[in-house]
Amino acid sequence: MNLDAAVISAGAPAAWCVRVLDEVVSTSDVVRDLALGGAPHGTVVLAEHQTGGRGRRQNRWLAPRGRDLMFSVLFKPDGVASDLWPRLTTLAALALCKGIEHELPLAPCIKWPNDVYLADRKVAGLLAESLVGPAGSFVVLGIGLNVNAAAFPDEIRASATSLAVELRPGGIEIDRNSLAVAILNALAHELPRLDAGFVAAMEEVRARSWLLTKTVRATVDGREVFGRAADLNHEGHLVLALPDGSTRTLSSADEVRCVV
Repeated sequence: MNLDAAVISAGAPAAWCVRVLDEVVSTSDVVRDLALGGAPHGTVVLAEHQTGGRGRRQNRWLAPRGRDLMFSVLFKPDGVASDLWPRLTTLAALALCKGIEHELPLAPCIKWPNDVYLADRKVAGLLAESLVGPAGSFVVLGIGLNVNAAAFPDEIRASATSLAVELRPGGIEIDRNSLAVAILNALAHELPRLDAGFVAAMEEVRARSWLLTKTVRATVDGREVFGRAADLNHEGHLVLALPDGSTRTLSSADEVRCVV
């Protein structure tokens, strides 16, 4: 079933302004251009296919046409200090988990800093980009979620999965419109927790954390860091327990991998 803007809009909160496009280079690029043209907070763009979807470090997001959910959302967090905006990624990951849980008997986990996992493999990625336009600052949040994909390119086959693969629905296709509605509803519930409600939200994030207690390697400013994932602090930053007994708090990192 194709994505349908009318169906999604009918089920999602009125705050979302939903558009569905057939093919784009990147939904985040489309939302950025719409924002620069004056589009309102809550603009959502979904696409059946992306030719240049991207994740962190400009990695490509690969997905077959018409099988998954690739969308971007425009946020203009009115009245919230810009230094709190990085919390958006954490709240969006929590909302993504809750949206999936609402629709399907699955238990997704959050892999710090910006992925969602099922069965120790990546099912979704998030990328938040803060930008400035004539009317002020805004954030474009891009989400890629593997929904009905059954196979993956060689380079990610061992590390990627989809909702359908983990659900093993016997060939029954997951309704992407219904799933999109559930995720947008969850986003509408979670994102107001950007300031006062974030402490409570972090308790839910910790309960869904995939990394905690694992030994990990990560790259920070070009240098490797090694330690045990001891906690996520009040800002959602990763606290590593280092081999020498000290701790180090990471606000961001690349190539975060578990050590077997």
